[in-house]
Amino acid sequence: MSRALIFFAAVLGIFASQSLFTVDERELAILFQLGQIKDANYQPGLHWKLPFIQNVEKFDKRIQNLDAEPELYLTSEKKNVRVDSFVKWRIEDVEQFYKANTGNVRRANDRLSTIVQKQLKDEFGKRTVRQVVSGERGKIMDLLTKTVQSQASGLGVSIVDVRIKRIDWPDNVSGSVYQRMAAERKEEAKKRRSQGEEAAKIIRAAADRERAVILAEAGRDAQRVRGQGDGLAAEIYALAYNQNREFYALYRSLQAYRESFSNASDVLILQPDAEFFRYFKDPQGTGD
Repeated sequence: MSRALIFFAAVLGIFASQSLFTVDERELAILFQLGQIKDANYQPGLHWKLPFIQNVEKFDKRIQNLDAEPELYLTSEKKNVRVDSFVKWRIEDVEQFYKANTGNVRRANDRLSTIVQKQLKDEFGKRTVRQVVSGERGKIMDLLTKTVQSQASGLGVSIVDVRIKRIDWPDNVSGSVYQRMAAERKEEAKKRRSQGEEAAKIIRAAADRERAVILAEAGRDAQRVRGQGDGLAAEIYALAYNQNREFYALYRSLQAYRESFSNASDVLILQPDAEFFRYFKDPQGTGD
């Protein structure tokens, strides 16, 4: 009896393992019966199938990344550019995806890569190098996303995004292009430097002219103020002299004596009866 129970439990376990399967939230599943698709609409959770005659295949429903190798494309100017791009896609209709690609992700990537390359060739062939590098790069990526989506609908996938990572010159022309760009930048720098020197000369000349005008006006004002001061001083001297002429003469003479004999090494040659010694000989200034 125990052996029978063990055998029955083993058979039941095998039957259950062959009858039950789970679908993760990150997965899509297709149920096959004798090689034919039986069901492809499974929600995440636990499901059952007939053992031995039905089998299940699961596919990743997350976003897939197709990062193709850089390719050369001709612009409208007949110039080659190397374009590095990538595509993000996900499985939209798992049954259609299986029928179109036999469930092979690599085959789907190859077919998508062919579609993207054709569209890139068409879009780059309509535009110049300047347009594809800067002017219309965003527009090209938007057009690629819409066009590739419409052409890839039969593959059971949806296109999330198509992006151009980088646009370069081919290796055989990169050196000459960079040299030409460097020469252009040097020429532009030389032009701007000469313009700056010319502007500096103009500014410097204007500053010198303004400085000369300011100095001239300051000198004029200084002469006027100095003249007014000299006139006022002369007026004060005249008033002082008229108030007491004898005292004023004595004061001026004493001031002259102080300034003349301030240094012991000074030598003054005058006649003894000169007017200069008027108060020196006689405090009254009579000259006796």
